[in-house]
Amino acid sequence: MAMIKGTKSQDIIDVVSKIPLAQRELVKEVSIDMPRNMEKAAKSLFPNAKIITDRFHVIKLIIEVLQHVRIKYRWNAIDNENIAISQAKNIGYKYKPLVLTNGDTHKELLAKSRYLLFRDSNKWTENQTERASVLFKEYPIIEKFYHFVMEFRNIYEEQNYNEAKFRLNSWLDKAECVATEIKTFIYTIRYNFDSIMNFFINRNTNAFAESFNSKIKHFRANLRGVKNIDFFLFRLTKLFA
Repeated sequence: MAMIKGTKSQDIIDVVSKIPLAQRELVKEVSIDMPRNMEKAAKSLFPNAKIITDRFHVIKLIIEVLQHVRIKYRWNAIDNENIAISQAKNIGYKYKPLVLTNGDTHKELLAKSRYLLFRDSNKWTENQTERASVLFKEYPIIEKFYHFVMEFRNIYEEQNYNEAKFRLNSWLDKAECVATEIKTFIYTIRYNFDSIMNFFINRNTNAFAESFNSKIKHFRANLRGVKNIDFFLFRLTKLFA
């Protein structure tokens, strides 16, 4: 494992190229996230390897599209409430927001729905199930996007390469006709189509590296930051190596 300062492709190449080329040519697959610098470094360093766009980063991107739709409606709800408060004040009344069947206002409903949209419906808690029912009734466009996102995520459960490719192409064709907010995501998927499909050959991910990175971030947070980098790296090797 190498921990390299910075994310510039040339910095990565300078460090990893210290491994002899004969050994690097034995590498069959490299799992990376989406930035072009990582792809450039991987192709330069491992000439015989297939490049895999890691599933975590693809799913994260489409989840962000769904959350963008939710946030857009939330800001609309905040604006509408501010207008209603101002109008009520002008005529001498105290504003009382509309309370939905689950006890939330529209603004609260959209704020508290963030985490349930990350999860499959069969993993929702009882409160999340109730809140989702109200959310989808009030905002059917969010429900449409949610099921759209879940359909995409389920493609990654497919074990057969050809079937996964067929399902992904079908989803892309349908997405272009249905969802205007998802256009950028569709372009990204088509641009990285081959490397995304490479995942289904052996289903390899860089989850180990992501998990390790998360542990380091938590460790750093517990230390309230890092002043002495050399000592910090020494502690990492003692705790995690």
